[in-house]
Amino acid sequence: MPQTVKAVVAMSKGAPVELVDIVVPDPGPYEVIVAIETCGVCHTDLHYREGGINDEFPFLLGHEATGRVETIGTSVTKVQPGDRVVLAWRAPCGTCRACARGRHHLCFDSRHQGSPMTLTDGTPLSPALGLGAFAEKTIVGEGACVKVDDRADPAAVGLLGCGVMAGWGAAVNTAPVQQGDTVAVLGCGGVGDAAIAGALYAGARQVIAVDLDDRKLEWARGFGATHTLNAGSGDVVQALKDLTGGFGPDVVIDAVGRPETYQQAFEARDLAGTVVLVGVPNPDMRLDLPLIEYFGRGGALKSSWYGDCLPSRDFPLLVDLFLQGRLALDAFVSERIGLDGVEEAFHKMERGEVLRSVVVNGGSTSGASTSGGDTTVTADGATGTGR
Repeated sequence: MPQTVKAVVAMSKGAPVELVDIVVPDPGPYEVIVAIETCGVCHTDLHYREGGINDEFPFLLGHEATGRVETIGTSVTKVQPGDRVVLAWRAPCGTCRACARGRHHLCFDSRHQGSPMTLTDGTPLSPALGLGAFAEKTIVGEGACVKVDDRADPAAVGLLGCGVMAGWGAAVNTAPVQQGDTVAVLGCGGVGDAAIAGALYAGARQVIAVDLDDRKLEWARGFGATHTLNAGSGDVVQALKDLTGGFGPDVVIDAVGRPETYQQAFEARDLAGTVVLVGVPNPDMRLDLPLIEYFGRGGALKSSWYGDCLPSRDFPLLVDLFLQGRLALDAFVSERIGLDGVEEAFHKMERGEVLRSVVVNGGSTSGASTSGGDTTVTADGATGTGR
């Protein structure tokens, strides 16, 4: 039978989100009903609310989630009721042209649910990134469910569903950072700090954290940054070169996603160095780079989608690292809130007060805010917000 549950919905562009009743249908053959335990408040959800993704309102927000499998469709084989899963917004189809070439991390046709969730009046909802997890329960495609170890704190491991995986994967999968590399990360919020942790895991000998906020730079040190640089203290490009023997970093990761920070990354990298863009730019942003500089210096300019991850491979690995004490996933959790706290969490995120606010269903919502978001200011004063 269809179920009526509470959920956070963006009804119209720019309007505050609302906590309303929605209807979750019975699962189809390849679908799964998940009782959501936790869901992180991500910049992408704010982009949806502001109309920065598309205009298919109303949106059922939330996508960075952990939950328990409640009900499965008749053809589901990968999970069983009771399994703890992290939801992945890339669910490789296995048959598209990317998957057919063995590039499942670039799947062009992620398999999400086909059965629509609706408002109680029957209005169809557009689930954020095909998931819609700011809810007591949601329906997803089987491929979106990645089973993880029961021992891990769901509020921590749920962040693998987007932000942490995006940053970690930008360093480990997209760049990829090699042993002995020097690395700079522009923007020291959740995604940037995950990139710092990933770069160290991959063997970087030097990781330079860049941000305007000294408080965030101190937090970046907590994730392993070997050096910090306040972006407002002078010429960022020259400072990065000075810190790397005059050459510039081998890899520069832009976790902000503004033309100003990307320009800095491009100019600061070493000869034949790599730039990775993981911060999400606004649709109206443009970039003007001298083509001769790209040709003459070689290297690579890359964008990182979801950290170029393969969820079924990478989520369990990072959970294992967390349980071994080698990846501080819990340090990304700034506060635990209820479903009714999402709108205020957006404001905290915009003010740079949190790494992640995490919605907890049916549990404690206590927890001090201790970390900051992906906001940085370039040397010329431009401000950018990453994920």
